[in-house]
Amino acid sequence: MAWAQLRHTVSALVLLGSVGCVSDSDPLPPLSQRIYVANESDNSVSVIDAETYKVIGTIDAKNSSTHDLSLTRDGSKLFATNLASGRVSVMDTRAMETIASIDTGNRAHVVTLTNDNKQAWVANIGEDNISIVDATTYRILGTIPVGRGPTGLAFSHDGRFAYVSNQGEKSIKVIETASHQIIKSIPVGTNPHFLIVDRQGRVWGTNSGETSIYVIDPETNDIAGTLEVGAKPQQIAFGYKGTKGPLAYVTVGGMDKVAVVNADPDNLRIIEEIPVGSGPNGIWANLEGTRLFVGHDKGNEVRIIDTGTSSVISTVPVGRKPIRVVVSR
Repeated sequence: MAWAQLRHTVSALVLLGSVGCVSDSDPLPPLSQRIYVANESDNSVSVIDAETYKVIGTIDAKNSSTHDLSLTRDGSKLFATNLASGRVSVMDTRAMETIASIDTGNRAHVVTLTNDNKQAWVANIGEDNISIVDATTYRILGTIPVGRGPTGLAFSHDGRFAYVSNQGEKSIKVIETASHQIIKSIPVGTNPHFLIVDRQGRVWGTNSGETSIYVIDPETNDIAGTLEVGAKPQQIAFGYKGTKGPLAYVTVGGMDKVAVVNADPDNLRIIEEIPVGSGPNGIWANLEGTRLFVGHDKGNEVRIIDTGTSSVISTVPVGRKPIRVVVSR
């Protein structure tokens, strides 16, 4: 084991011992649906009730520059990257507190849980690698070198492949998850950033350094379509407008809008543009695809959009520089 890996292996700090105090014979009631928002300049996560749109708490990340979020399927734990600290905070969502802090590497940027929730994969921009973290013990299981500047990460539906966007190489690396080997590099564009997999298994990404988005066919791992949407496209979510959909909703940071895109790679086109205010970045849809939750990194707020009317129905003040939004099921 390399010394650097050994350092990471022993560096997870369990901060609190509250997890696991309740026996299986005494199940807790389910949590209400919640919206979690990473506030990068406040080192915290805002917690919003998804029914009332009221802030019900703020979780201190106990690290600096809280950037990306990944929620377990049961909603019990939230993993958050912290760019300046190079660590991942693990948060108990019921207690709304950070229970562990894991040293993953310089400038930990994004975190994504595997489909079975057993591992958290973390892209470290400053070390050009992916850290693989055991999601129960919080130990580093290994690292994968992926090239310069990894910033985005998503898994295929069957879990066989991980897709990693590399800023420094303007490409997407396709990793076979069983062997940890890179099997393909796909050129995409300048500053590729966010990645997400749609319900059909296609991989969508943004080129935040320019004006385009792209779609990758998971069968061939080739580009299936590209589209110009405007300056600084950031993140993507999928929703419905009445019976029309699924549609791709893209935050376009340089134009203060959400672009609504026909989600057919053979016929990509903008069908609507929704003005949403200054600095839209993170975006997430509810399970039904009828509401969008948009974090504004300049306005320090989350705006809720009704997809049926394409109107903002509520604005929720949060912390400084909200940059990532996730919603429990």
